[in-house]
Amino acid sequence: MRGQRGLELTVTSVDRDAGGFVTIKGQLVNASDSAAIISSQTSGDETEVMKHGSSFGGATLVDSVGKKRYYVLRDTDGRPLTTTGLGSLPSKGKAAVFLQFPAPPPTTTDVSFQLPTFEPATLKLS
Repeated sequence: MRGQRGLELTVTSVDRDAGGFVTIKGQLVNASDSAAIISSQTSGDETEVMKHGSSFGGATLVDSVGKKRYYVLRDTDGRPLTTTGLGSLPSKGKAAVFLQFPAPPPTTTDVSFQLPTFEPATLKLS
């Protein structure tokens, strides 16, 4: 997935577990020749999430067949269950990332993964 300022996100795994969650893991890379600031838009616009700093809390999974959107899970204090604290990446820098969502029904096999400022991607759920 290509984002702004030379940022690229490669999804390395999408795991649906028996507990009813989907965990996405990947690697964020700054492919540019200069440091890249990660847009605050990736945190989303929910007040509860934004008060915990930078994150990928604005990400969603969209089940177009079931016509439902799934948001990043939050803990009991409102912190998103995703990588947090990434404000920038140096040139050619890399960072491991994760995001956790409620799982769509078992019959849903494809979802659109959307992260603000990045191109959407279709993910297969096993």
